[in-house]
Amino acid sequence: MGFRITSWNVNGIRNPFGYQPWSAQKSLEASFDILEADIVVFQETKIQRKDLTDNLVLVDGWDCYWSLPRHKKDSSTAFRDLPKDVQIGGYPTPEQLEASLEDESTIDSEGRCVILEFPAFVLLGVYAPANRDESRDGFRLSFLNLLDARVRNLVSMGKRVILTGDLNIARDGRDAAWLEGAIRKREATVEDFLSTPARRMFNHLLEGGQVIGQRDKGRKEPVLYDPCRAFHEDREGMYTCWETKVNARPGNYGARIDYVLSSIDMRDWFVDANIQEGLMGSDHCPVYTIFKEKVTIGNEETHISNIMNPEGTFRNGTRLKPWSTKFVLPMSGKLIPEFDRRRSIKDMFSKKSSTSNGPTLKPSPVLLESVPSHAMETAPEARLNETAALGTSSQTSSTRSPSRPESSQETTKVSAKRNHQQEANGASNAKRAKPNGNTTPKGQKSLKGFFTSRAPAKSPDASNNSTEKQSVNHKEDKKATPPPPSPPQPASHSSKTSPAPSQEARPANPPSTSTTTSPSRPTALQPTVSDPIATKESWGKLFVRPSVPRCEHGEPCKTMLTKKAGVNCGRSFWMCARPLGPSGQKEKGTQWRCATFIWCSDWNGNGMGAGGG
Repeated sequence: MGFRITSWNVNGIRNPFGYQPWSAQKSLEASFDILEADIVVFQETKIQRKDLTDNLVLVDGWDCYWSLPRHKKDSSTAFRDLPKDVQIGGYPTPEQLEASLEDESTIDSEGRCVILEFPAFVLLGVYAPANRDESRDGFRLSFLNLLDARVRNLVSMGKRVILTGDLNIARDGRDAAWLEGAIRKREATVEDFLSTPARRMFNHLLEGGQVIGQRDKGRKEPVLYDPCRAFHEDREGMYTCWETKVNARPGNYGARIDYVLSSIDMRDWFVDANIQEGLMGSDHCPVYTIFKEKVTIGNEETHISNIMNPEGTFRNGTRLKPWSTKFVLPMSGKLIPEFDRRRSIKDMFSKKSSTSNGPTLKPSPVLLESVPSHAMETAPEARLNETAALGTSSQTSSTRSPSRPESSQETTKVSAKRNHQQEANGASNAKRAKPNGNTTPKGQKSLKGFFTSRAPAKSPDASNNSTEKQSVNHKEDKKATPPPPSPPQPASHSSKTSPAPSQEARPANPPSTSTTTSPSRPTALQPTVSDPIATKESWGKLFVRPSVPRCEHGEPCKTMLTKKAGVNCGRSFWMCARPLGPSGQKEKGTQWRCATFIWCSDWNGNGMGAGGG
């Protein structure tokens, strides 16, 4: 099989592990084997710098590169400050930066792009902002504008480019399932669809892209080629993303927004390109492109391995030099200080001694800064992650770097820190010590308290002068006698009362049988006695699942929550549990979702309810 590049928005780096076949081993190494790719570009990994672990960075046989989001204030290194020999080039000019609605530091602060340069091409792994609401339109268009400028500048320098990732743009009507229905309802036209600013800019980049009217200034010529569409020109429904909230994937109601694109001069380098819609694990599916084993550069034909590795490493597909740590690109995850010179998790438990603390990596903006041939444009120390590009070193060599020892000073600091923590923990434990057992616990004494109503607190007289005989769950104190009559006292709501000096001291547990008093005396409040059978039934109803309405298919409905702003926001409703069909609409008499709709507040469990929306 030829050299393969795969791109996948995983919607969380560990999200695929809940699905087959990824759940069998739950490791990146096993996932890469399943994808059968040589370069894998992940987007939307949803992790930060603190979340990086050995099994994410030190993957055997792979070099991992991370673009992590960061704060704007951390973006202090400009690409012009980098040494000339570590610059990829193609940076936006001042005129191109002025056209942006946001400053470059803000655009580059979310970790949305990772850039690597191989001898064969410059790789840009991108997670473009989505079209969520108007508040992000300026950021989205600024990001795409600078991405367009960077790609065009690299091509004008004579460099080949691979642009891959989740661009969040459907190229044309074939790539958006919703467009057909919108046109049928006269809610949109093809011209309106193609004229949206982001889509228009994207089609300016693509060879064969549909542009309405005159082309924009500075974008007279397309510079990128779409291999997947070229191999499947007439294919409908070639979608890569589906809405999970409406379960649209089974009916293939989605959009094609994930790509592997190349510069036009590489159009003859590919043997296949496609999507992998059958691989579950995210709301997106992987997309890939496969290179020919031999490609033409100028008038010469060369093996793809020769130009994907440092010069002299391969010749005609045969390795000449063993893998070495010097082949690791400068921004590899292996060079992050906490992972530097560690090859496996076992190294965490082995003794090390060294006087070196490892290299200090400076942050550098992604779209605007880069590192040279065999380099990368991200700063692992400064970036949190929304996008990750993971690439092979073109071999699975077993050469490993020696363990880096730690100095005795470092060991002392760690020990002192641990002793300090132990002292602090001891103090906190003392604070949390429970009081001695002399205190009397409050609240419920037994399970029977669940099935009886709590009697209201009474004054000393009221507790001994009840008007009728009642039975409670205690033994009767037959020896108890009522106190002599005394003037009535107001009822007290306190949980503890003190008898008047003229009264006899009451026992700790009042008698369970009360006596009658003179008709002329006012009657105290009576405690309510609950029916144990009724109480049991009420508790039983509490744990019984309410009946579920059935849809037109005769199947149980599912509940959803309204999140759309308006008077119904936050209300729950019942709807058909079947997936949405290819039309994207609710259908009657078909295998897809029907029109059943019932507000949960209107459903009384016996088939009576009202629908509406």
